[in-house]
Order: sequence, then C-alpha cells, then structure tokens
Amino acid sequence: MLCSVKHLYFFSYAQLCAGLCGLLLLSISAAEAAESVVIPVPDYRPPQTVQRVAVPIVPDSKVSNVLIVTGESSYEHDWTGVNTQLRSLMLSSGTFDVRVLEDPRMLTAQVLTRYDVVFINYLGRWNYSDSEEQRWGHTAEQALFDYAKKGGGVVLYHASFNMGAPSWPAFERLAGGTMRPQYGSRRSPPDAFLVRIVDHDHPVTQGMRDYIWTMNDDMYTNMYWDPKAKVRVLATAYDDPDLYTEAIAGPKYPPSLYTPEKLAGMSAMAADNPQVWTVEYGTGRVFCIALGHGPDTLLHDGVKSLILRGTQWAATGGVSLPIGPKARAFTE
Repeated sequence: MLCSVKHLYFFSYAQLCAGLCGLLLLSISAAEAAESVVIPVPDYRPPQTVQRVAVPIVPDSKVSNVLIVTGESSYEHDWTGVNTQLRSLMLSSGTFDVRVLEDPRMLTAQVLTRYDVVFINYLGRWNYSDSEEQRWGHTAEQALFDYAKKGGGVVLYHASFNMGAPSWPAFERLAGGTMRPQYGSRRSPPDAFLVRIVDHDHPVTQGMRDYIWTMNDDMYTNMYWDPKAKVRVLATAYDDPDLYTEAIAGPKYPPSLYTPEKLAGMSAMAADNPQVWTVEYGTGRVFCIALGHGPDTLLHDGVKSLILRGTQWAATGGVSLPIGPKARAFTE
C-alpha cells in the first residue's frame, strides 16, 4: 500500500511538471504570436514624449497665475508634450503657477479673472488646408478679447498664428501677425536657424545675444500683418532663397514650385521675417512668439528664455527671470 502511494506520488508529480511545461510552452507561443501581429498605425503621429511633470508649487501671492489654453493642433504638433514641457519650465522657475485648459469653449470672463496671463497653444485644424476651423464660440472668444483690452496678459505661441486667417479678423488684430498660406505665407525649409534679436531695449530681450539658435523648429515667413495692430518686433529670421534648392530643402518643397524665377517673385524672400513681437491691445500686453515647434525645441536656451521672460512680461509688465547661459550677451 505504501509502495502504491509512493508510485502514485511520483506519477502525479511527473504529470504536474509535464502540465506546467505544456502551459509554459503555450504561453510562449501565444506571446510570440501576439508579437507578430501587425498593428495598423495612422499616417502620422507626433513622437511620444516622456517628461518630468513638476508638482504644484506652494500657494504664493507673489507668483503669476498662468492659464494654458490648448486642446487641439495640427497633425505635425505634439501639443500635449509641449504643454507638459511648458508647465514644467514655468513651475520650475518658481515664478509661475500654471493650470491647463484643454477645452477653450469653457473659457469665460469669470474664469479669466483668476489669471495674470493666458498662454494660447491651440490650432483648430488637423491639417492647414482644412476649410473648417474648430473655433471656441462667441462667449469664450469675446472673454479673451475683453480680458486683454482690460489689462490681462496674453501669450500667443507658434501654431496659434495659423488660427483665424482670414476668417477671424478679431484674432488677427490681437495677434498682430498671422499665417495666411492661401495668400503667400510659408514655412522656410530649415529645421534649425539663427534668430536675430533686433530690439535689445525691451525688457524681454535686454541682455540677450544678437543671435540665438532654434532647433527642430519652423520659420514662419511672409505673414499677414494687421495694419491697425500696434506691433513691436523683437526678433527676426532671414528667409534665404538658397535654402529652397532641392538638395537642401528636400522632398517637402517640390522644385517646380521654387524655381529661381518663382522665388524672385515671392514676398518677404531674401528678407528678415519677424519671429518674436509684442502687440499693444487696449491696456493689455500681448507677447507673440512664432518659435517653439515641439518639446525638444523648448530645451534650447534662446527659445526657453524668450518664452519664460515673455510670459512674465505679459503677466506683470516687468522681467526678473534670468537669461539662459547660451543666450546671454557676451560681457568681459
């Protein structure tokens, strides 16, 4: 009897081992099969970004309250990654407290009373050629304009200059300049280019080098400028016709559209084009920066310094934040 039980024990243990091995092999086969499945992806999606998110700061009446208005942009823009990077930069500076609103339709005059500056990172078109623009609605739009006219600070950022052109003239007045591709506005080919600081007397640009670099960025050129807007240009970039040649520009710029004859007839070609400017709007301060395509662009001292200092100026009228080491003017 003892012998039978012993044999039964060994037999059961062997069966158990065999069963477990079988299950393991099945699991491995299933995993391999799962890995071999081709998952369809869309034609384009911005690269995912993993960034440190700064924790909220201790409430302090001395900091400026920033509201980032966002929630949509064109297919080329990683607006979620940019918002995370912007929020981290601002909170880490110790000068701002930041909230993010991802549905501009919720904007009201009452909401805006809590904030010193509204930072707009929004474009209501998935593709620049889309005929329909996802607008905010009359209440939200009017709340923004009234807020600025009565002294509120506004920062308009990168893709936002593709809004409203030409279907929203009230926004074009606020922005001063906007992109109108159907009327000749364009993006110059280089992804990295020099930005020239042309006004060193403004609080935002005081102490900056004459030239700074931006990387992985867009140079907006031949923008439409509202003739009634009070614009002060702080920085420009040169749109060089040599950069449109096939060898440099690449397949995104068809050579047939950029022959020497056609380039010669394009407005604002071989010229300096505004990239950073301010607008007087009522009693409010509007800071406009066309730079800042993606989260990686915000890592560079020049762009980062302009954004942080421009936001502080829009909020307070003054600037105390330091300039990044690689954007400071040389002093002996």
